[in-house]
Amino acid sequence: MSKKLTLLPPFFTLNFFLLCLSSFLFFASFNMIIPELPAYLSSLGGEEYKGLIISLFTLTAGLSRPFSGKLADRIGRKPVMVFGASICFVVSLMYPVITSAAGFLLLRFIHGFSTGFTPTGVSAYVADIVPFNKRGEAMGLQSLFGSLGMAAGPAFGGFIGNIWGIEPLFYASAFTAILSILVIIRLKETVEDREKLNRQHFRLHRYEIIEKRVLQPSFVLLLTVFSFGTVLTIIPDYSDYLGIANKGLFFAVFTLSSLGIRIVAGKTSDKYGRIPVMKVATLSMVVAMLIIAFAQSKAMLLFGGVIFGCSVGMNSPTISAWTIDLSLDAFRGRALATMYIALEAGIGIGAFVSGWIFANQVENFPLVFSIGAITSGIAFIYLFFIPKEQRFLVPEDSSGEWGQGD
Repeated sequence: MSKKLTLLPPFFTLNFFLLCLSSFLFFASFNMIIPELPAYLSSLGGEEYKGLIISLFTLTAGLSRPFSGKLADRIGRKPVMVFGASICFVVSLMYPVITSAAGFLLLRFIHGFSTGFTPTGVSAYVADIVPFNKRGEAMGLQSLFGSLGMAAGPAFGGFIGNIWGIEPLFYASAFTAILSILVIIRLKETVEDREKLNRQHFRLHRYEIIEKRVLQPSFVLLLTVFSFGTVLTIIPDYSDYLGIANKGLFFAVFTLSSLGIRIVAGKTSDKYGRIPVMKVATLSMVVAMLIIAFAQSKAMLLFGGVIFGCSVGMNSPTISAWTIDLSLDAFRGRALATMYIALEAGIGIGAFVSGWIFANQVENFPLVFSIGAITSGIAFIYLFFIPKEQRFLVPEDSSGEWGQGD
């Protein structure tokens, strides 16, 4: 028994496991409906607004990040996580009620509050309970569960949509969100000196919006997730064009391919630094987007999805750990909120630009995905110019002393 227990990371406590389980359910909840949303919007007469499906969602998430970061630092991590998951539950129940494109887009705007809050609280919670020199590994493991949810969500959602239709799919999304809330409630709060919620918490000073200490990783993230916004918006149509019946298949493939590499990438960045891992991640994204751009078969598209997933798997835990490294403990929520603002901005811009360029013309597929390759290439080059003081601290020797990484 003792030998089996030693196989688990030292930070894998009950609280950490519950957090991972809740992440799985949360990400599954709002991702399971994504593959079916373009067709659903078209059925409501909003075919020309496909680019807004993701961009409106990410716009609200980005706008809410400064508030979620401040609230996570002031009133605690749990309330922030519960609020975000509650939005998922309520909005998923509202989708079947709406019968117009305008109403649908309004719901997408409101739905964005979910990812504006819950992931901020989750990341801050992980940073609170994990040792400094295990952050990359912990972020990799926690994001693995989130990725499992992102993989299971679209695949399961595509199955429900094909068999029972869109309305049962929305109800399944709501039910999954409720389960994630029930798990969060069992967590022990990590913020000791919590404040009672009041109106002052919703008044932001200029310095509370952006944490300047984490601008470097946030900029890299913005450039790389541009491709993610493109994938979320265009892949359902691309899959249909290439004859893939389940529009969630690509999402399942790229998410599953990111799973194993997350922990490896996190542990590698703990040992050798964040920048080397990010260079590999951004270069992989360039390759993935070029493969996808010129795919002429199902196999080639899915192969591009595998490379894309590997890039995402390296990027996500490394960027999160890098951001936490550079932040102050008292403003960890703000720092993570800044990172997520960049995440939402990149995804939202990618979704809007790709939808606008695509314009429902299949001949535009190569151009749309090539732009993603360009932005990721810029991120790759930028990493070579990161100032030394913005780089991750790596262990100088086995004694546990820490020094500046190269």
